Amino acid sequence: MLPRTLEFNTWLSEKKCRKLVDNLTKKHFTAVYCATAQEASDYILAQAQSAHSIGFGGSLSVADLKLTATLADRGKEILNHGFPDLTPEQRVAIMKRQQTCDLFLSGTNAVTLDGCLVNIDGNGNRVAAMIYGPSKVIVVVGRNKIVEGDVCDAIKRVKDKSAPPNAMRLGKQTPCATTGFCCDCDAPQRICHITTLIDSKPSQTDFHVLVVNEDMGL
Repeated sequence: MLPRTLEFNTWLSEKKCRKLVDNLTKKHFTAVYCATAQEASDYILAQAQSAHSIGFGGSLSVADLKLTATLADRGKEILNHGFPDLTPEQRVAIMKRQQTCDLFLSGTNAVTLDGCLVNIDGNGNRVAAMIYGPSKVIVVVGRNKIVEGDVCDAIKRVKDKSAPPNAMRLGKQTPCATTGFCCDCDAPQRICHITTLIDSKPSQTDFHVLVVNEDMGL
């Protein structure tokens, strides 16, 4: 049995996750509640059966599901620009291929409880593939990404909790990668160049959102 505090917190976060699923569904996304990350993994593997090429947007939420080897073993073409030992030219080529892959997998930096996906990118390749191009997009959303507020609150969440550790993870020479705090810098390696708001399902994209009752990603 779960400890009582964890039990009540899990119950509360489930209510929040399910409310988000309802609101995303009203905005015409295919929204699915997943009690665990394993459920999200199983869903993705099922959806990937008919896909030949699968793009990875660089999300820790997706990386933590450890799907790459399983999908590769099933004969899928893996388009992951985060693989080590790639040349800069190879990375760019893979990012361009992701724009037209059969299935694109990503996380989101934040999502408002009323169903607006908020993301901030450095290059824009991830958010571009989320919006248009791939035959199917699946976004994995951990409960820690849900913001009970408006878009401004979601952007603040990205700046405060997502961008600094991501800059550090990527080895960027930015103030936030050292201090852990955003100062809205103009550093050459700044990773906050493009901000996108997906307020409802893009009209020509088969867009799935998996809302997971676990903390996932940054």
